[in-house]
Amino acid sequence: MRKKGPIGKFIEYHFRHFNAAALVDAAEGYNDFLKRDGKMMMTLAGAMSTAELGRSLAEMIRKDKIHLIVCTGANLEEDIFNLVAHDHYVRVPNYRELTPADEEKLYRRHMNRVTDTCIPEAEAMRRIEKVMLKEWTTADRSGESYFPHEFFMRILEKGLLKKYYQINPKDSWMIAAAEKNIPIIVPGWEDSTLGNMYAAAVYRGEVKNVHTVKTGIQYMTWLAKHYQEVTRRHTLGMFQIGGGIAGDFPICVVPMLHQDLKIKAKLWGYFCQISDSTTSYGSYSGATPNEKITWGKLGPKTPKYIIESDATIVAPLIFAHILGW
Repeated sequence: MRKKGPIGKFIEYHFRHFNAAALVDAAEGYNDFLKRDGKMMMTLAGAMSTAELGRSLAEMIRKDKIHLIVCTGANLEEDIFNLVAHDHYVRVPNYRELTPADEEKLYRRHMNRVTDTCIPEAEAMRRIEKVMLKEWTTADRSGESYFPHEFFMRILEKGLLKKYYQINPKDSWMIAAAEKNIPIIVPGWEDSTLGNMYAAAVYRGEVKNVHTVKTGIQYMTWLAKHYQEVTRRHTLGMFQIGGGIAGDFPICVVPMLHQDLKIKAKLWGYFCQISDSTTSYGSYSGATPNEKITWGKLGPKTPKYIIESDATIVAPLIFAHILGW
């Protein structure tokens, strides 16, 4: 029998109905899926890295509970921003009461606000830009190209940021992913701070070949091959935090294999979404899992869970339950 820690015992005793019960069901389903030799993909939308989800997500990676990560460019870079600039962040607990004048004051201080947390431009963004620009231009001159996450892994492995670390590295999910060599996919990376900086470097002519950093199409073709390789022996599940491109991009690989490439492939073997989006049929984030059956992504018997709540609360609890905390 799986060990249950104090958090898991608390959850199972008190979380009995509604979204609380769905949380328990999803966690138990996750564990059952892994017991059946399934492999799990985690998708990250929203500001999960700035919410310091790495404190629990990193351990999920280290304990082999996650085997593939798909995230937005913001989540990729913001884990590293937090790693090197944590002590310079400013929390604004009364963010709901800020006036436009208050927001402008933060802007003039170069404090970029994400809900109740301000990311410092100089210590986080510009510090990373300086290091990353050297990697981009060096690769460009050598005629090499890499995925966005691979450039991050290169600077981590070289220790180029180590002197700036301001949190325990064990709380960085990117460092955990680098140590475990977990594949990462970053669709729409261009829509991120570093993506904008890269575009500026191309515009200035510092990077000559725009494809020095690979694109989402190359990510999708890589995923199509990876999905087939993994599902020869296993079933791949999907645990989705938030909505948007981080979730919509990878789940589409199955109908692409079926409909566009005429290749037989397994459907996703588990699906869970944590989202505070209102359930609806007019938005991707708010659509119920059953709608995905019509798109050839899930089957009628696929274990499906949806938890309509705040992922910054729910995800760490689910991870704690899975980890036996």
